[in-house]
Amino acid sequence: MNEVIAVIIPAYNEEKRIVETLLALKKVKSISQIYVIDDGSTDATVEKVLKIDDIILIASKENKGKGHALKLGVDEAINTSDIIVFADADLKESAEEVTELINPIINDKADVTIAKFPPPIKKGGFGLVKKLAKYGVYLYTGVILDTTLSGQRAFKKEVLQNTSFDYEGYGIELGMTIDILNQGYMIKEIHVNMFHNESQRNIKGFLHRGKQFVHILKVLTRRTSKSLKYGRT
Repeated sequence: MNEVIAVIIPAYNEEKRIVETLLALKKVKSISQIYVIDDGSTDATVEKVLKIDDIILIASKENKGKGHALKLGVDEAINTSDIIVFADADLKESAEEVTELINPIINDKADVTIAKFPPPIKKGGFGLVKKLAKYGVYLYTGVILDTTLSGQRAFKKEVLQNTSFDYEGYGIELGMTIDILNQGYMIKEIHVNMFHNESQRNIKGFLHRGKQFVHILKVLTRRTSKSLKYGRT
C-alpha cells in the first residue's frame, strides 16, 4: 500500500525563497500533495505560489503565527493523508532532503522525525534559545534532543490527530515535542543536508531570537503552571 504523503509549508513574506522550495518539493515523487499556508504576507508570496501548478494555497489576511498556520494546514490535509511533513518556506533546493525524514516513517522506524541540520556557516546568535528549548524538553520528558526548534518534521497521521497546536508563534515546535514525547511516541533525529535563511548577528537577527525566547519561555511557564496545579513535573 502506497502512503499518501502531504507537505505543509507555513509562509510569511517568503517571496525570495518559496518558489525554489516548492519546485524542489515537486521533484520528490513520493509526495502526494503540497499545501502552502500563507500567514498574512505583505509581499508577493501569494502571487508567486499561485503561479506554480498543483499547490493548494490557503491564505490568511492576518498574521496569526506559525502555530495557527500549521493547524490550518493539518486540518486541511489530515483526512486524506497517512504521513504529514512540515517544511519551512526558505529551504530552497535543499527541500528535496525531506525524503530523509519520510523514509523512517514509512519503514516504521519512528513516529516522528526531526531534521538535524549541519552546523551553521555563520553564528547567528548566542545559543541561549536552543539551550532553553533543549532544557525544557529534558525537564518535562527526560529525553535529550538537539533539534527541538527544527521546523522540518514528518509525522504519522495519528500523532497529529492527538497533538495540540495551541502554542504561540515560535513556541509551537517546543510545545508539540513535549506533548508528543509524553504521549509515548518515538521521535528520531535525522541528519540532513538542508539549509535555510540563517539569522545574522544584527538587529533583525537579535529581535528574531528575542521573540523566539519569549515564546519558548511562555510554553515552559505554562507547562510549569500545569505541573504545579496537578502536583507533577
